[in-house]
Amino acid sequence: MNKKQKKVLIRIIAAALMMAVLLLLPLEEGSWIRFVLFLIPYFTIGYDILKKAFKGIKNKQVFDENFLMAVATIGAMALGEYTEGVAVMLFYQVGELFQSYAVGKSRRNISQLMDIRPDFANIMVDGQLTQVDPDEVEIGSEIIVQPGEKIPIDGVVIDGTATLDTAALTGESVPRSAKPGDEVISGCINMSGVLTIRTTKEFGESTASKILDLVENASSKKSKPENFISRFARVYTPAVCYSAVALAVLPPVISLIIGVNPNWGQWIYRALTFLVISCPCALVISIPLTFFAGIGGASKEGVLVKGSNYLDMLSKAKIAVMDKTGTLTEGVFKVTKIVPKDISEDELLMYAAMAEVYSNHPISRSLKEAYNKPIDTNDVTDVEEISGHGIRAIVLGKTVNAGNEKLMASVGTAFNQANEPGTVIYIAIDGQYKGYILISDQIKATSKAAIENMKRVGVRQTVMLTGDSKSVADIVAKDLGLDSVCSELLPGDKVQKVEELLASKSENEQLIFVGDGINDAPVLSRADIGIAMGALGSDAAIEAADVVLMDDDPMKISKAIGIAKKCMRIVYENIYFAIGVKVLCLILGALGIANMWYAIFADVGVMVIAVLNAIRALRVKNI
Repeated sequence: MNKKQKKVLIRIIAAALMMAVLLLLPLEEGSWIRFVLFLIPYFTIGYDILKKAFKGIKNKQVFDENFLMAVATIGAMALGEYTEGVAVMLFYQVGELFQSYAVGKSRRNISQLMDIRPDFANIMVDGQLTQVDPDEVEIGSEIIVQPGEKIPIDGVVIDGTATLDTAALTGESVPRSAKPGDEVISGCINMSGVLTIRTTKEFGESTASKILDLVENASSKKSKPENFISRFARVYTPAVCYSAVALAVLPPVISLIIGVNPNWGQWIYRALTFLVISCPCALVISIPLTFFAGIGGASKEGVLVKGSNYLDMLSKAKIAVMDKTGTLTEGVFKVTKIVPKDISEDELLMYAAMAEVYSNHPISRSLKEAYNKPIDTNDVTDVEEISGHGIRAIVLGKTVNAGNEKLMASVGTAFNQANEPGTVIYIAIDGQYKGYILISDQIKATSKAAIENMKRVGVRQTVMLTGDSKSVADIVAKDLGLDSVCSELLPGDKVQKVEELLASKSENEQLIFVGDGINDAPVLSRADIGIAMGALGSDAAIEAADVVLMDDDPMKISKAIGIAKKCMRIVYENIYFAIGVKVLCLILGALGIANMWYAIFADVGVMVIAVLNAIRALRVKNI
């Protein structure tokens, strides 16, 4: 508990003890001494509620829970129901304390994620290691991360080896190794060894900063149930206040007209009971708390949801569309075969690697790694990347085309089509076909189980979209048990396919797209919910996505859907329970069957039960 919560707890205990003592004293019913003595615990426990109610009236924001509590308890005290007046205020404060503690617990789960925020970066100044603000470090600077310190900014290791703890980012406890040449992301903790890192981003654009920004701004994007509750409360509270006034005035007035005893006290008491019962705290508090807990629980598991509206939509996911490379496969390509024609293997690989020298695509990197020799970029000119086809460049004065069958067809050269599992790079030099290079990519170990789990959590159709050849795509789709696959697609074709799937689904179904590359950004934006593989994914994909999976594990797709379904189930449980109990007690209160003690349960009791239920959204480990 924090200091404020402890003060409220002390007030609750003090007021409860004073009330218990007063109930034991032989005080005369209706005496002014009894009234004055009961005012002491009443003001002890309720002065802040009365103060807030007065401020609300002063600021012309009358109809809130503080106003309802103030009117109901003051009315009860005025009618001589001192015990009930104090009890309503006392139990209301108990409920508020409980809700405050629950929110604090959810915030502590979020704050554990906030521990990834680095406090400083180490740089060398005049031979001395100096701590500076991460904001001051420019791109290309060399920073030093010692054991036990957080990596402050994304970069590439240029010296040293270490083991990194990525649990705060990915939710996984398995440490990862870092060696020269490896890319490392901010927020990881260096567990061993000293690393020298050349920064590749500014602090504001680094992974840790973006994650924190996503989580901090998640609450600004409200779901349909949250927006409904907000609108409901704005209409509901004034409506019940006017209904209470009508309940207090109309029956006695009608009784006077027909010559019957009006029983003003009885109807005013019923109206006050009606007010206490009507307080919408359970809904107003528990619904946002459930989403807050759901987002917090998901973030601990390495699933970052950018807003509660996406949790709502994710729970209705029925069509899962996925990219192949880097999403269902490792995205780590290796040259596995070189088939030259009228040229040596080394020469064919050299021309291909040199043509791809400026590209950071995984396939291009695999060619350069296989060549494994320095490339003089002065020998490579007029590089043209042809989307969905390949690359054309002038290498050592010769025109080199390296790409797929479409590129060869555009060159107009005859070639031998290779029907092998993997990505085939055909090479033509000066318009003459010179052979192909086979590059293979491995399916991720968890991809098959991920597809099965998606179907278990309610996804009815799984689709893979890829720019790879049909032969490669079909083999991967068959191995994984996907429902359908579309291959040899350009980025624009992927958007078109998603448009077709969106048109085929029903209004209550949602389509998710999972991708990781910069070319996936348009599709991520077009899908109902875009899910980006965050750890290896491009910045553009992460920006365009609504959900980010921090460890690139496709199993987290079904986990995200499972978390969303649990969260929404709790939301609707609370809505039906709170409204159902309140409607029942409002009817009983209006009929005079439910007294102020029923009202306390309908308000505080329902709120405590709803908040307890909301906290369940934090528990997502075994989903």
